[in-house]
Amino acid sequence: MKEQTAVEWYAEQAMLLEIKRATGSISITNMLNELSNILNQAKEMERKERLKHQLFIGKVFEILGLDKTVELLKQCNEEII
Repeated sequence: MKEQTAVEWYAEQAMLLEIKRATGSISITNMLNELSNILNQAKEMERKERLKHQLFIGKVFEILGLDKTVELLKQCNEEII
């Protein structure tokens, strides 16, 4: 199973809360409070992903050096965009 991004996880959690609200098992106030908590959790997930990315680039830089690391990053950006 594919690991969810923070945005995908947030969307799924928000949908589950909307279902609870639609069925009357949660008030709009509680739903908004929960959405705020979920948003903070998603932000933390994103922060950790950025840190992992930065650590990885740092390790690649240590091994390959600046020029090769920059070249690889440029190639990755060209492939993705």
